[in-house]
Amino acid sequence: MEANDLISIGRIVGTHGYKGTLKVQPLTDFPERFQKLEQIDLSQGKKITRHKIESCSPYKELLLMKLEGIDDLETAQLYRNALLGVEEKDVFPLPPGYYYHFQLVGLAVYDTEKGYLGVLKEVLETGANDVYAVNSEVYGEILLPAIKDVILDIDLTAKKMTVKLLDGLLD
Repeated sequence: MEANDLISIGRIVGTHGYKGTLKVQPLTDFPERFQKLEQIDLSQGKKITRHKIESCSPYKELLLMKLEGIDDLETAQLYRNALLGVEEKDVFPLPPGYYYHFQLVGLAVYDTEKGYLGVLKEVLETGANDVYAVNSEVYGEILLPAIKDVILDIDLTAKKMTVKLLDGLLD
C-alpha cells in the first residue's frame, strides 16, 4: 500500500501528556467516525504504519488518540504532522448526491451543448459552495460552481460529469 492509496481523515498536530497520546485534527465532516475505528494507518511521506486504536475522545476541536506502540512523549513527537488515513473502501458512506473530493477528481466533464470540456483536476473549497477546476485543452482552466444549476449529473461508474455552463463561465 502507498500513501496516495489512503484517504486522509486526520492530521496529528501535537501531543497530550507524556504517555504517547496524540492530538488529532479531524479532516472529515464526520469526526464521530473515529469512535468506530479499530485501527488506523499513519503516513509520513512514503512511510505508512498501521496502529491499533486504544482510545479516542473529543478534546476541544480536536481528538485525543492513543495508539498501540506509541507509549511515550518522545515517540509521539515523531508522528507530528503525520496523516491518518483509511482505504477507499473504508470511507464513511455519504448520502445520495454527495461525493468525496477524491471521487470527483479525474472525472471527464461534458457540457450539454459544447460536449467534452476537459478533466476535473481540483475541488476548491469556498465559503458558499465548492468550485470545480476543469483543465480544458480548448478553453484553458474552467471554474465551475458546484451548484445544481450547473452540475446536472455525476456518474462515478462512467467517470463522467455532465454540466450546463452558465453565461459568462467561458469568458
